Amino acid sequence: MRRLICLALLAPLLLGGAASYPAPDSILASSPAGDWQALDPADTLYMDIPAGRVVILLAPSFAPKTVANIKALAHEKYFDDSAIVRSQDNYVVQWSQENKEKKAAKAKLKGFAEFERPVSAAFTRLPDHDTYAPQTGFDGDFPAGSDGKSEWLLHCYGMVGAGRDNAPDSGSGVELYAVTGQAPRQLDRNIALVGRVVQGMDLLSSLPRGGGAQGAYMGFYRSPSQYVKIRGIHLASELPTSERLKLQFLKTGTASFKAYVEARRNRHNDWFVRAAGAIDACNVPLPIRTAPK
Repeated sequence: MRRLICLALLAPLLLGGAASYPAPDSILASSPAGDWQALDPADTLYMDIPAGRVVILLAPSFAPKTVANIKALAHEKYFDDSAIVRSQDNYVVQWSQENKEKKAAKAKLKGFAEFERPVSAAFTRLPDHDTYAPQTGFDGDFPAGSDGKSEWLLHCYGMVGAGRDNAPDSGSGVELYAVTGQAPRQLDRNIALVGRVVQGMDLLSSLPRGGGAQGAYMGFYRSPSQYVKIRGIHLASELPTSERLKLQFLKTGTASFKAYVEARRNRHNDWFVRAAGAIDACNVPLPIRTAPK
């Protein structure tokens, strides 16, 4: 019996070892065209900074009122000539409008506490344990948590939220942040997450850190001369079609995405000594590609 068990465990190696397990990249390369979906231009923001373009996919189904505010602000060119004012190590970058007149004009813009919603039938659950939520997985383009009744977005790397004061409904969208460090999941259901960066995270995560010694000042730049200029934040739908990036994401409800997750849960290439057999939702990046010609 022991010999049979050993042979069963060795079978994958006898059949070719790591080659018998598809790698995440090979799954993406062989996925059918129908498993990919173009980013909706009406829900896509382009944020242009000196280093390049950051692309943000909005989540109106999770935070409809806050996202509506952000779209209106972009349409009004509120964020033109705004700035990244904070870069806190292993945490977030944050941006806002520092022009006093523009800032004052939107100071009383209504905010919303859109921290969770009823669970959706589109929620695709991961089989693994999570510290912060009874269930985690994916809904559409986003990592999500659920208790079986409610559903909420997770503070994973690259997620974008609306900064707020102490009042839960004080986040109107005039100040936004992106997670650039280890996922601060303690923020889940405490701030309205409004989307995720799908391209250009390297431009944000590599910004000079703000603050003083030992992380003082929470990463805020101490002088306006340190601010990172934002030329503008615009909806893709308001640009000519020829100027829109032709990006696609792998739909999270597809067999390809399920296989991709499983390949990341159980790494079997030549480098890994042991497959983890589990994965955190924040360690499953959303596959993005330029649409094939």
